Amino acid sequence: MTGRSAPAVLPPSLRARLGLVAALAALVVVVIAVLYAGHGEPGRVDRWIIQPTADSVRPPWRYVAVAVDFLGEPAGSAMVVVAAVTGCLLLRRPRAAVLMVAGAGLAVGTATLLKHLVGRTIHGADNLSYPSGHTAFLTAFAFVAALLATDRLGLGRTAGTALVLAAALVAGAAMGWAEVALGAHYPTDALGGWCTALAVVPATAWLIDRIADRIADRLADAGPRARR
Repeated sequence: MTGRSAPAVLPPSLRARLGLVAALAALVVVVIAVLYAGHGEPGRVDRWIIQPTADSVRPPWRYVAVAVDFLGEPAGSAMVVVAAVTGCLLLRRPRAAVLMVAGAGLAVGTATLLKHLVGRTIHGADNLSYPSGHTAFLTAFAFVAALLATDRLGLGRTAGTALVLAAALVAGAAMGWAEVALGAHYPTDALGGWCTALAVVPATAWLIDRIADRIADRLADAGPRARR
């Protein structure tokens, strides 16, 4: 099911463009990390956007922010991923199911690792903030869902790229807004989380396709030998 007969999770027509996006996103992550490593206060860009506090928004928008934030919590993210994986399997897209788990997991894992390496904090030394893992998760989830939609709809290079980036932008902006509104992150943390997902997911998708294709080739070579 995961061989060459299965559609590539990263359409060949999108590989070059999304590869470039991934490289640029990785550069942004590194630049922001260098600028704010070890800091515990909002930077100039953060203050220009909004002064992070615990009550940046009030009801009813605060309830919306809490609901969006839940999607990045362990329970919420697990529910979302399980539902998405089930949908991928029902649509007979096993590679997309693998990417949904691996892409989101690696995006969050990378964000967590970067938090400890960068050491930026918010509201105290115990609250590591850069980059936002919640933003990385929801961006990765939307990215993979858009890749699946691109395949199902048979979109070309331009339309497919636009759909993937638009989905990632909407999801990242929504979660980034929620995290800043709840005082959990600085705006540049959200940007870093968004870019982390943009860097990690295309690379993970490419790797999954390579591994699946190699497995399929080996099985294909083993078939004739077994019949001998």
